[in-house]
Amino acid sequence: MDAKLLLEKAGKYLPKDKLLLIESAYTYAMHAHQGQQRESGEPYFEHPYATAMTLADLQLDAQSLAAALLHDVTEDCNIPIEKIEEKFGTEVAKLVDGVTKLNRLSWRGQKIDDGVILQAEAENLRKMLIAMAEDLRVVFIKLADRLHNMHTLGALPAERQFAIARETLDIYAPLAHRLGMWQVKWQLEDLSFRYLDPQQYHKIAGLVSTKRNEREGFINEAVDKVKEELAKDGIKAEVFGRPKHIFSIYNKINKYAAQGKDFDDIHDLFAIRALVDSVPDCYKALGIIHNLWHPLPEEFNDYIANPKYNGYQSLHTTVLSMGATPLEIQIRTYEMQRIADYGVAAHWRYKEGVKQDQNFDEKLAWLRQFSDWQSELGSEEFMASLKTDFFIDQVFVFTPKGEIKALPKGATPLDFAYRIHTEMGHRCIGAKVNGKLVPLNHELKNGDIIEIMTTKAEKAPSLDWLNSSLGYVRTSHAQQKIRQWFNKQGRTQNIERGKTLFEKEIKRLGGAASNVESLAHSLNYATVDDFYIALGTGGVTAHQLAIMLSAEEPEEEIPVSVKPSAQAGKKVVSSGVQIQGVGDLLTHMANCCHPVPGDDIIGYITRSHGISIHRKDCVNIINEQEKERLIEASWGPIEDVYPVRVRIEAWNRVGVLRDISTLIAEEKVNISSINTVEREDTTSIFITLEIKNMAELAELLTKIHGLRGVISAVRSNQTKAAFGS
Repeated sequence: MDAKLLLEKAGKYLPKDKLLLIESAYTYAMHAHQGQQRESGEPYFEHPYATAMTLADLQLDAQSLAAALLHDVTEDCNIPIEKIEEKFGTEVAKLVDGVTKLNRLSWRGQKIDDGVILQAEAENLRKMLIAMAEDLRVVFIKLADRLHNMHTLGALPAERQFAIARETLDIYAPLAHRLGMWQVKWQLEDLSFRYLDPQQYHKIAGLVSTKRNEREGFINEAVDKVKEELAKDGIKAEVFGRPKHIFSIYNKINKYAAQGKDFDDIHDLFAIRALVDSVPDCYKALGIIHNLWHPLPEEFNDYIANPKYNGYQSLHTTVLSMGATPLEIQIRTYEMQRIADYGVAAHWRYKEGVKQDQNFDEKLAWLRQFSDWQSELGSEEFMASLKTDFFIDQVFVFTPKGEIKALPKGATPLDFAYRIHTEMGHRCIGAKVNGKLVPLNHELKNGDIIEIMTTKAEKAPSLDWLNSSLGYVRTSHAQQKIRQWFNKQGRTQNIERGKTLFEKEIKRLGGAASNVESLAHSLNYATVDDFYIALGTGGVTAHQLAIMLSAEEPEEEIPVSVKPSAQAGKKVVSSGVQIQGVGDLLTHMANCCHPVPGDDIIGYITRSHGISIHRKDCVNIINEQEKERLIEASWGPIEDVYPVRVRIEAWNRVGVLRDISTLIAEEKVNISSINTVEREDTTSIFITLEIKNMAELAELLTKIHGLRGVISAVRSNQTKAAFGS
């Protein structure tokens, strides 16, 4: 255990200035672990040192090696992660913190069945290891950490040996396999097997040893023959024999036993590998070998043209060699060999003069070559490959008892509640995430611990939970359970609920009483009651209703671009209004009711300012005595924005106005004016917005209402007293 050995190994690929970080981490960790011992009696620091040495073999960057040396100091030496960040930088601190989080996962709340982690739980844990690691280097450190732990497992009691070996074989070895890290994978498998079934392990090891002595002369002769033939054609190659490993032979024995064969029938315990300089040389070497010995066509695989899911590339062929003995030969480049040994880690190795983040897109592209999760292997290995998009689409969270639940990304506490039990979802009144109260539409993150608060009293789910704009539930499972609850309610109750929702939405948007019969008919509902039932059971949501109410002319195209914003207080001239029987008269939007596309409108002929456009439910229109000055109007092609006054009621809290204005800006809606009226506990906020149509207004109001501290958000119906002539 010497800093010099580690620095020499790292110095073979890292520049001198990068070694300073490693040396500093070595000194810091050695002092932090001073006096600590492992259960074997060895100094504790031997473990992080060995972990760093493994990563140096992988040629990982200086930050990874430093983090490996420091990976146990926060938990075992009570050194705050902030101290690590202060001394070694944010990148190293994040790696150390990531490994610490992964350490807490092992066996947490997992169900055991005869010593085997249940299939689904093992899969969730494997995915969790990747999903929680924002940087895959965290996983490399964890695998190197586990590898050294397995090499020193003999110092532990037999019961713990078995438990750790089982976990390693079920989780960490398949993880290394899916990451393409063959050198790590086979060691973890063989070491685990040694403790799980020592009798079988030693029996197979003895058989292989005996077979090796028998085959050694044959393999050496075949290697020499291949070298000679390749050299004749000017192909530089490194050719050598390689034995299969104990655990893979064990699996092969079981496979052969099912076919009525025994150990002596296994001919591919040893193989020959040829390493060449280029891909063309691979295919040339293949042709030479096939001319030398007869190939078995069914045993040929071209993994160069068709790489495996984890990036593995090679040519595999089996030939009838000397004495018609089957012989497996693998042909690949040196670069392919490096990737076969170290997998994903090979893509993270340090390259002098190239910054880490410059290769990030390349690394992600490589990861995305992994095949579909469910498509290939059995559950004892990773049932699926590390397809990046799959991890992006899922989060893994804990119940208070430590059980892992997988949910789609964007899932909320309500989704979690319905995943646990339907009644838990229905009776949900609140949620805590990591011990803190959160809104029910809070987005869950990997590793969150979720506690659902419920009421013992009978409680109905809310129709608002089905409103996609409010974001209460994202999973189809939760949506289905909520709709099923409403569908089971009585017809009269659902009609009443739907009618109330309809009237509430009309009022919220500040619209006139719509022709509900016409709307129901246009949506293919036989009666108004059927339409109300659809609303009352969640078949039609409030958000969908708002869009329907705005679609008076469904075929009208709303342009994507928006004209320059109108200044506050100015009338917006619109070419989007058509006046029946009148040519190109000047029109403007009335300031008293601020109509927008989707509103029922009517024109009012002024004495000197053309035609002012009003909503039909405008107080000034309703009270107008000179009915002959009213003229039919309708919305034509929409090109402009329209001022709309909105009233928001919110609890007094710091930042509420900022949150509202930020949301509006994110929705790319302009604000013409803002006024506030503050009271003891609440604030009324009046905002004039520049809106394109009713659908845009409805969605914006819904999102504002979903902000923390907002009580209501509605279109204001305050009007001015007169038209102006």
